[in-house]
Amino acid sequence: MASPTNMLAEEQVHCSICLDVFTNPVSIPCGHNFCMACIGGYWKTSSLFMCPMCKKTFFKKPDISINTVLREIAEQFKDMKIKPVLKEQQLQQQHEPEKLLKDLDWEIPELIPPSGSLIEGVCCDVCTGPQQQAVKSCLVCLTSYCEEHLKTHTARFTKHKLIEPVQNLEDRMCKKHERLLELFCKKDQIMVCVLCTEMDHRAHYTVPVEREWSDKKALLRKTEAEVQQMIRERLQKVEDIKHCIELNKHSALREIEDSVQVFSNLVRKVQKAQAELVIAIEEKQRKTAQWAQGLIEELEREIVQLKKRNSEIDHLARTDDHIYFLQNLPSLITHPQTKDWSEAHVPTNQCLGTIRRAVSKLEETLAEEIEKLAETELKTAQKYSMDVTLDPDTANPWLQLSEDRRQLRHLGAWQDLPDTPDRFNTVVITLGCEGFTSGRHYWEVQVGEKDDWYLGVAKESVNRKGRIAISTSHGYWALAMKKGQEYRVSSSPPLILPVNPKLKRVGVYVDFEEGHVSFYDTISRSHIYTFMDSFQEKLYPFFYLYCCDKASDILSICPVMDVTHNKQC
Repeated sequence: MASPTNMLAEEQVHCSICLDVFTNPVSIPCGHNFCMACIGGYWKTSSLFMCPMCKKTFFKKPDISINTVLREIAEQFKDMKIKPVLKEQQLQQQHEPEKLLKDLDWEIPELIPPSGSLIEGVCCDVCTGPQQQAVKSCLVCLTSYCEEHLKTHTARFTKHKLIEPVQNLEDRMCKKHERLLELFCKKDQIMVCVLCTEMDHRAHYTVPVEREWSDKKALLRKTEAEVQQMIRERLQKVEDIKHCIELNKHSALREIEDSVQVFSNLVRKVQKAQAELVIAIEEKQRKTAQWAQGLIEELEREIVQLKKRNSEIDHLARTDDHIYFLQNLPSLITHPQTKDWSEAHVPTNQCLGTIRRAVSKLEETLAEEIEKLAETELKTAQKYSMDVTLDPDTANPWLQLSEDRRQLRHLGAWQDLPDTPDRFNTVVITLGCEGFTSGRHYWEVQVGEKDDWYLGVAKESVNRKGRIAISTSHGYWALAMKKGQEYRVSSSPPLILPVNPKLKRVGVYVDFEEGHVSFYDTISRSHIYTFMDSFQEKLYPFFYLYCCDKASDILSICPVMDVTHNKQC
């Protein structure tokens, strides 16, 4: 009966196709090995390039490589199968079985591990025969013992310190003094032996490794708790994100349904307007044709009369009867009563302007739909309201902030304030305290009767000293009223907006990820303008207020009001 070692060797060197020892073994990409001729023949008889072992399929014929190590082992194994026969003959002739067995072991030193050896775990260092699993390691002897040999050791060395079996006990020895590492240097944060404390670590604070282990274990427990808390937080974040994905999905479905409803309604109105326009044009064409047909019939009647008169004239002209001619001439010499047709005409393009008027009505309908959508859009934006306060460290010295930092006023006088790097020293600007690098945000500002202001957002890196150009190219996305004459946005170049009536309260909405900055008239519930850009750095609410004569000219950050329920959101 074959030994386990021989069975292991045979499994290692057998081809799974021919079931014989490898001949020219090759490896395929999945990691399995076959004889070169076997795998080549297998693929020729199959419509797919598939591994016979794991059934992995390749889309094209995979590259194969010669396994030189396996080839050498296979050749060794073949020799091993032949040599026992030869050695048996030599055994009968020479009667030297021990020598032959030794030679046989020499042939395959790395192919088959020694019988009884343990591949995994810590082995007993004392066992001379089949090695047993160690149950303890001695820190004094630097030896691991199985259960049997541990009894002898414990009986003789009762004070030796035993630990759970470990590999590489020499790592627990000081490499310099070959003594046990039983102290921990607090200063250098390394383990040392007793002799180290008398030399390199003299006067250093050291503690037994057991105490340091206890302290570090407590620290590890704390770290473990922190890591577990981080795991819980991230798991919760995963759940939050999944929840947001579901909300986003439902929101997208609602948007799709709303868009289908809106556009279907618009399509119906367009189709209705088109049908009405066609009917109106056809009715006009029918009436015109009817009127023209009446003209034709009237003309034809006159033509009949004129032809009759022409026939009578021709007949009279042909007569030689002087008396008859002169008697009938007076009745024929005068023209018959007919209509003056010189001004009569039929219009060929009676529908001029009809299409334009119909489209204008559609524009009115579309404007009504846009107003409805703008109101819905504003309600959604107000759900992202944030608490905005003014930052006194950025405020220009001409500007005065209220105690609650929600109102801004131009003093008309310079204040002696420190010129910090964050402060705008020339242009009358201040920023909000609350910046953001993600998400959606909304706030409202009461502008009242003020006639020179800017509202919006500015990126963190904007220039704060000297002359400043407020435009998107310089990091400002803002709506402005300039000198009471016109509304404009800080595009480059500035774009003038036809805003009517005058703005009293403005809503600002920012979607950082989408790169949108939108402005709304919260009184009329209408959309004013939207910037579409991309943001690469932190944004801050931005306010500009020029000097006005009116003492009541104050910009106020207002709480967002729910118009539907008349309460604060």
